[in-house]
Amino acid sequence: MKDNISRNLTQLHGRIADACEEYDRDTDDITLVAVTKTHPAPIIKTTVAAGIHNIGESRIQEAGPKLIEVGPIACFHMIGHLQTNKVKQAIELFNVIQSVDSLHLAEEINRRAGELERAIECYLEVNCSGEDAKFGVAPQECLKLVEQVNSMTNINLTGLMTVGPHTDDEEAIRAAYGRCRELFKQGRDIVGDEFDTLSMGMSDDFPLAIAEGSTMIRIGSAIFGLRQ
Repeated sequence: MKDNISRNLTQLHGRIADACEEYDRDTDDITLVAVTKTHPAPIIKTTVAAGIHNIGESRIQEAGPKLIEVGPIACFHMIGHLQTNKVKQAIELFNVIQSVDSLHLAEEINRRAGELERAIECYLEVNCSGEDAKFGVAPQECLKLVEQVNSMTNINLTGLMTVGPHTDDEEAIRAAYGRCRELFKQGRDIVGDEFDTLSMGMSDDFPLAIAEGSTMIRIGSAIFGLRQ
């Protein structure tokens, strides 16, 4: 598995470089988050040893034991839907919560972070595809939520996250990502220069996300193979 991860990462870095060349982007502007959900703790250690310093997990119940086992060896990103009753655990486990999708959730994160006497980095998740099955604040409500969350003492709001539409239609994918890019630009006008992360793009569509301005891609199967 270790050799497979190293080989896949080499291929992935090549594909990222190709996309950046095609769409006139700088590879240094793209942060790679390796999504290790369903994979055991030793895989996280192997991935970090291979030079990846951002790790994404989706479920608190699964991530907790793994992240406690490996310790603070990377920047850990919560990328899945977060229920309010799991917020305290999320703040204790993760460095970044990418999936803030409501004022109610943000208020709970702010409250719990205050109790723990820390500030937590967060992104707002936006449903730019309009698909009912996806989480995220509606695009037309995004900037209002940016203003509300930006005023919270114990949240450092630094970006937006979205999941692309479930389709092979490249125009539809790029349209959704382009919509998030425009919201990101407007959000930066509200928050300031620290609002610097646009997290969009996964294994199947990250070149299109890079084309539309993504600064962070979340990659699982292209590194670890298809989940069982």
